[in-house]
Order: sequence, then C-alpha cells, then structure tokens
Amino acid sequence: MRTFAVLNQKGGVGKTTTAINLAHAMALRGHKVTAIDMDPQNHLTAGLGEEQHPQSGIDEVLLGESTFAEMRINARENLKLMPAGTRLSEVEQSVRGIKGGHLLADEVKKLRQDFVFIDCPPSSGILSMNAILAAKEIIIPVSSDYLALHGMSRLMGILKHVEGRLNHKMKVWVVLTRFHSRRRLSNEVRDKLVSYFTDSVLVTPVREAVALAESPSYGQTIFEYQKRSNGAIDYSNLAEDLLNGRTL
Repeated sequence: MRTFAVLNQKGGVGKTTTAINLAHAMALRGHKVTAIDMDPQNHLTAGLGEEQHPQSGIDEVLLGESTFAEMRINARENLKLMPAGTRLSEVEQSVRGIKGGHLLADEVKKLRQDFVFIDCPPSSGILSMNAILAAKEIIIPVSSDYLALHGMSRLMGILKHVEGRLNHKMKVWVVLTRFHSRRRLSNEVRDKLVSYFTDSVLVTPVREAVALAESPSYGQTIFEYQKRSNGAIDYSNLAEDLLNGRTL
C-alpha cells in the first residue's frame, strides 16, 4: 500500500484538486483507493459530491468516538472517502504530543488498499502532522507563478525535522500546477524546481484549465466533468508518473 499526503501551506496551488483527481485516476485503473479529508474546510469531501452525508468522519475517528470502517463511505467504484466531519478544529485543540501525532497512522496501517491519498489542511498543526506521519510519500503541488517557491523552504524544513526527530522517512514528489508552456515564468519555475528537488519533480505539469476549477462545484472529478480535457489528460499522465516514478 502506498500512502500519500498532499501538502502545501500556500493556497491556490491545486492541493485538493490534485488529491481528488489522482485518487480517482488510480481508482479508474482498477486500484483500491481511499481518500482522506484532513482539512476542516471539507473541500475534498465537497469536491467528490459527498457533502450531503452526515457531517462526521475522520474527526470522530481521531477523537476515539468511531472506527475508520464506520465512517468511510463509497464515493466511486474502487474509491472510498473518509469525510472531514465538522469537528476537526476540535481535534486540533484537544490532541497533543507525539502520540497524538500518530493517531491517523495507527488507523491507516490497518487498511487493505492499494493507495491512500490524504488532503492536508493549509497549516502545520497536529492535523498536518498526523497526515505526514501516516504517509510514506509526500506530494507537494506548486503553482507555476512568481510566488511558487515562497514558503517551500519552511515546508521542507518541517519535513526534514520530522525525518530527523521522529525517524520517519518519506519520499517527496513535486507536482507543477497551473502551468502555461508558452510563458517564460512557468518554464523558469519548472527549471528552478528541478534544480532544487533532484529526482522529485514529476514529469507531467498540470496545465491551467477552467474545467479543473469548475468540476468541484459540481461534485465531480475532472474525469467525470470533462474526460477529454487537458486537465483529465494531465492527471491521468501524472498518475502514471507516480506509478512508474517518472521525474524530470
């Protein structure tokens, strides 16, 4: 089982979009997939069209009130969803210490899945720490704009700290999002990422696409909303990059 935490504290980089569409891309290939919404904003849950379900999920699991099996729902064929619930902020306030950071990991390791994708909140608190410690691989979406690298050093510092202090080894993958091949800035950002993150930048950049922005409002993945769009092509290719470890 491969477990990915999709993480970036900078907004507008396509974090949840990447988590949703990579999870569905793997499910469409016949893999057994679970997507976990660790963001109190519930964007992953809503993006899969499941916000109408009772508002409980991973929050109750982390608070010790329910089991993972009780809260997980069938979102698509081969794709199960663990909703965020309405009390993740309560988890952030009540869970402390190293043991509290391993609550999600203790649940995830019981799963019998091919892939797990965890959508992280845009913060470095206990919820993100739970996601990081539950994952063996980190996906960092980075938009191809001027501020793309802003905050990356801090994020990498957090990951290095976790590796060193908690002896938790992780593979980092970088995904370039909102890409414009004809814009010099996009290509400059890509080149900088490749030079900074050796063997980590996945081959396929995700092109800027209106359909990717629209699809969550319909509760659909890009493969359902516009299956022949650039966004669908890019996320399908990106899934292959992950499966085969293809980097620039």
